[in-house]
Amino acid sequence: MNYFDIVFSVLQKWYKALAHATPKIVVGILVFVLILMMSSYLSRLSVRLFHRLFPKSKNNSIVILINVFKFLIILAAAFISFEIMGLGDFVLKFLGSLGVAGVIAGVALKDLVSSMFSGALIGIDKAFAEGDYVSIKDITGVVESIGFLTTKIISDDGKKVYVPNQLIFSAPFINYSASGQRKVFLKLQLSNDQDLDKSRHVIMQEIKTSEFTEEPDGAEVIVSKQVFGIFFLEARFFMRHGADIDIVRSEALIRIKRRLQANGIELATQAQLDACQTGL
Repeated sequence: MNYFDIVFSVLQKWYKALAHATPKIVVGILVFVLILMMSSYLSRLSVRLFHRLFPKSKNNSIVILINVFKFLIILAAAFISFEIMGLGDFVLKFLGSLGVAGVIAGVALKDLVSSMFSGALIGIDKAFAEGDYVSIKDITGVVESIGFLTTKIISDDGKKVYVPNQLIFSAPFINYSASGQRKVFLKLQLSNDQDLDKSRHVIMQEIKTSEFTEEPDGAEVIVSKQVFGIFFLEARFFMRHGADIDIVRSEALIRIKRRLQANGIELATQAQLDACQTGL
């Protein structure tokens, strides 16, 4: 037998195997397509039914859940189709080999894979979006873009910070843009020889008339404690969206001190605060 006969024999064997498997392949493909069409139709029907029953609902969790079930149905359809084609054992062995390789790759690329999945979760959860003002891992700034591996943030000092996505879900983070407001807390100290009621009134008036203040009626000045003749006050107010909180805090403190002095009120001196600390 020459080489031509060997090649012809192999091709003939393949042809017979293909001809024998063709009906199974066709049936397998038809079953997969049928299940795929049914799952797509049922998922769209379920989403429309949900929105019709709950037209004012903004929660998309049910939609995400429906898509997850759709994916599981498609995965099951694929296995059924492979079994009809007679490729079930081959696919299971192939997936088994991929599983071993996946374990090895997962250990080596754990952080990379974690960041990839976290990036996908950010897109699904929609906890924040591009342009939002957030605070993540002691980094505060505006989200420039959300990548597959990192989230880029322009910090308050103008630096571009790359935050690995896996770090975002490992600790609480704050999205200030979600409510459109950010609260400022200012701590002030007065000695007990000052007029406390007048001081609170002056501070409140300064806060309410400041151009940085959002919703002046929501501002408040409280006395948090009194220790050894020192009154500890805390002024609270919402600042306007988009303003730099460090600048707002600095300007507010300067203006409050200036207005208190104009009304004959002095903040506690460092010597008085040191004496207070010594007494403690």
